[in-house]
Amino acid sequence: MADMKTEARAQVSTNSEPFYKFKWIPSSAELLEAAEKRILRYVKTRYEGRFVPCNTGQSRLWTLMFNSKHPSRMPFVFVHGFGAGVGLWAQNIDPLCQQRPFCAFDLLGFGRSSRTKFSKSAVLAEQQFVESMEQWRNQLKLDKMILVGHSFGGYLVSSYAMKYPDHVQHLVLVDPWGFPEKPDNFESRFPVWVRAIGTVIMTVTGTILSVVRTAGPYGPDLIKKGRPDLQGKFSELFDDDTITNYIYHCNAQDPSGEKAFKTLMSSWGFAKRPMIHRIHEVRQDIPITFIYGAKTYSIIDSSMGRKTQEIRQGSYVKVHMIENAGHHVYADQPKQFNDLLKQTCEDIP
Repeated sequence: MADMKTEARAQVSTNSEPFYKFKWIPSSAELLEAAEKRILRYVKTRYEGRFVPCNTGQSRLWTLMFNSKHPSRMPFVFVHGFGAGVGLWAQNIDPLCQQRPFCAFDLLGFGRSSRTKFSKSAVLAEQQFVESMEQWRNQLKLDKMILVGHSFGGYLVSSYAMKYPDHVQHLVLVDPWGFPEKPDNFESRFPVWVRAIGTVIMTVTGTILSVVRTAGPYGPDLIKKGRPDLQGKFSELFDDDTITNYIYHCNAQDPSGEKAFKTLMSSWGFAKRPMIHRIHEVRQDIPITFIYGAKTYSIIDSSMGRKTQEIRQGSYVKVHMIENAGHHVYADQPKQFNDLLKQTCEDIP
């Protein structure tokens, strides 16, 4: 792979942030595409990749489709979390494609999808995500889907199911973000200096990953050093920086999706509009399965699955916990995750 600092001098960024006009950031749409292809070399199932128009053709969602020639069974549709992309499903695709078609797309504003401008209203920004998903479904002529959403994706597929229940066969929420309310005393759990640094970073940079972009050619090293666990999660496939390189390029582009996420977020990573107060709006005949990693983040709060069971009494709600897994449960314990998902969907056709 070419040296990142050399690439920084050669690449022209389309971003509008001040640092970008000096070609400081060693990333581009082409480098992101190459990073994704590097991951997909390890996927054995043949696939079709294309940009699907949404938002009346003004935006496009990058989409991968596996086993699409066998439409007789309900397809999986996987929706990634914050700062991620379709490449992170690398350990799930082959096993799950044996059962039914598998589709995955980069959320609007993330990965290789269009970096559109989002509303600064939490309600309207959420609607933009949901409408792009519905237009994507309509373009692909999918009648019904098994929607599998991880983290931020779990929040969005829940919102989608509320508005478009006729197209959801089963809602699978994998360590979903945005369910709990922020506890009144949450900040007091941290030292004053930690609270101060967090406030300064969010105030000055504006978005969570701006530090990585601001670091320019040193950004890839920040990803590697800041999240060394990511490489370990995929060690059965890669013994190099394939995953961290992909994550870097996913997040070095125009951060429009990242800004939209910040619009939906209150302080300390909690949602402004907690999903636990709205999950009752999902139609009662839609089954919901929660899959949590036993070592997940505190702000995810795995008790929300049980809370949902209480709220939706009389409706199918199952909660599963996978041991020795954290927030990225699909990558921490891929075999257990894949087996559980296959069995769950066999139990509910």
